[in-house]
Amino acid sequence: MQKIVQLPKWNRSPTLNTVLMVEDILKNMNESIISIAELKHRLPKQVNHYTLKKILAYLEESNKIVWTIKGISWIQNHNPNLSKAIAKGLEL
Repeated sequence: MQKIVQLPKWNRSPTLNTVLMVEDILKNMNESIISIAELKHRLPKQVNHYTLKKILAYLEESNKIVWTIKGISWIQNHNPNLSKAIAKGLEL
């Protein structure tokens, strides 16, 4: 017998537009670190706190951000020279 688990109403998945909106803010910020409160302030529309946490968890899992107690920092880098240096194990 399979048990059916009912999820709370706030446990919805974010839309692609919301994920891209958050990603764009983080990718194009001038600072190296931003707080969740500041991120919420900069978003063009209001995003539910739990939805934002889900988006941040996804971005962290996909190695685009680092999310710590001090804040959020964008770390993804598509520089081909950096990729070659990492692949070769070049010490900087």
